[in-house]
Amino acid sequence: MPEFGPILFVDDEASMRHAVTQWLGLAGFETIVHDKATSALNILSADFGGILVTDLKMESMDGMELLGRSQQIDPELPVVVITGHGDVETAVEAMRLGAYDFIEKPFAPERFLEVVRRASEKRQLVVENRRLRRAVSEQTLSARIIGTSTAAERLRASVAELAGTDVSVIVYGETGVGKDLVARCIHDFSRRNKANYVAVNCAAVPETMFESEFFGHEAGAFTSASRARVGKIEHASGGTLFLDEIDSMPLATQAKLLRALQERVIERLGSNRSIPVDLRPIAASKVDLRAASSAGSFRSDLYYRLSVVELTIPPLRERIEDVPLLFEYFAASAAAAHSRELRPVTPAVLSALIAHPWPGNVRELRNAAERHALGLPGPLMPHPPEARERLSLAQQVEAFERALIERCLAETGGKIGAVLEQLNIPRRTLSEKMARLGIDRQRFRTSDGPNAADDSVAIGGKLPSR
Repeated sequence: MPEFGPILFVDDEASMRHAVTQWLGLAGFETIVHDKATSALNILSADFGGILVTDLKMESMDGMELLGRSQQIDPELPVVVITGHGDVETAVEAMRLGAYDFIEKPFAPERFLEVVRRASEKRQLVVENRRLRRAVSEQTLSARIIGTSTAAERLRASVAELAGTDVSVIVYGETGVGKDLVARCIHDFSRRNKANYVAVNCAAVPETMFESEFFGHEAGAFTSASRARVGKIEHASGGTLFLDEIDSMPLATQAKLLRALQERVIERLGSNRSIPVDLRPIAASKVDLRAASSAGSFRSDLYYRLSVVELTIPPLRERIEDVPLLFEYFAASAAAAHSRELRPVTPAVLSALIAHPWPGNVRELRNAAERHALGLPGPLMPHPPEARERLSLAQQVEAFERALIERCLAETGGKIGAVLEQLNIPRRTLSEKMARLGIDRQRFRTSDGPNAADDSVAIGGKLPSR
């Protein structure tokens, strides 16, 4: 039998749970058994690799509600429902709501196992297709989220993973790290990519204009409303609503947004007609919304509504190895846009780029690259290079290594132990690179710390044998 995922079986009758577990075990299936629908829901996610089999008649939450809730988590999850004898009407309703198949009590084990096997085969295909789509997405994302660092690779993997789901997301990051780019990528690689992507800067919307901006208005709703207008939420229906700088939204407007996101309906200003909406919210913030909600500056109920998944984009200074690649990409784009010849990146420029802390993150780097492409002076390149020779790969690597090692030496006051920890390389490797590049650590020493003797051995003539 092929490798199938587990069978999540839900039934409040102990004898049925025992019998089904035996049948499935003998057929080679792994079984997860629950006697309540509420506890079974905690198992389900978009990544659940198996299927759901549930009885319909149960106390507290019945099988129909479990079916509906499971379809909200993953519309492609096969759900097999077990109905009582003669309850065909309920079975038909379950199929209409998205059930894969139904089986009527009492049933033969062979019939039950056949339904489960077909449902599991379908689920296996869905899971495999998602895996392939995710792999393709990660490759394509390399052209959108640029970088070869571990942080960039993790970010691309997270975006690809989130694009395959429909959950709400909060994106954290400093100004200029690319929160809008990440939100846009999640939308573009999701099933909603044929619908609108609507971005709203919450900090730029006056409190008095919030209802009109988000919910729209009818003609005559207020003095200057000469015609009806569709709001941002309605415009995003079917697609994605990106709420940038949501931490700046006033508390009163947060309550109105929460109601719309929970009930999935809106009313235009000046109208009593409810308009259903279906959208995916992605919020972005510079501050920790959990801490803000604890402090009372952000509604905790809105935070918990949005924070199904939280994604943090690292600042550029934490992935400094991506700076040369990003700079060249932005410089080439700017040169093409302005019909200019692409200017070479000299070792001096590369060294300055790597040594800079980039408080403005990718946005600041893009501006520096555009100035470079246009030959304009700036904080990093006061004298634009005139040389037209192109650097070889070896020269660029050498310049990058020199700048990175010198930056670490400057940050650590010349302490070799700290540099080794930051760069995560052996002493011998660091010693050889510093000798080859002509780097004198004495220029960076601020004091003779307790590790001075050890440092001198590492950088001196002979290294200890390993």
